[in-house]
Amino acid sequence: MEQEIHETISFVIRRPDDPTVILTVLRPPDDADLPDAWGLPAGRVRPGESWEDAVRRAGREKLGVELEVGRELNRGSTPRPGYLLEMRLYEATITRGEPRVPQRADGSTQYRAWRWARAETLRPAAERGSLCCRLCLEVTPSGS
Repeated sequence: MEQEIHETISFVIRRPDDPTVILTVLRPPDDADLPDAWGLPAGRVRPGESWEDAVRRAGREKLGVELEVGRELNRGSTPRPGYLLEMRLYEATITRGEPRVPQRADGSTQYRAWRWARAETLRPAAERGSLCCRLCLEVTPSGS
């Protein structure tokens, strides 16, 4: 029997006045995989949706912003109970709006807070198994 695959995206939004600082989000306490963890915005790719369209939709549904999707930064996978999580990490730029959380989108994880932070702040979540945080740290120079 083949293992189910969940295709997901995450994205890095850099602060315009300091590209060494990125937008991070706080997951809810009832999150199945990473409760109360600071990480990157992420979401699942829906059937028929491109990876880039999933990034744009996640920007709207999870942060309340419109995004321009940049290049793919990294990709990877990790096993989860009952499925394989496959993820692509993209660069993104806010083209309209200011981040606000939580949003009123049903059926997706809603974040409790957001903040600008250095990528190093993702390390605790990466050590707890966060794929998006690990992928970001793999491509971010140390100290950024």
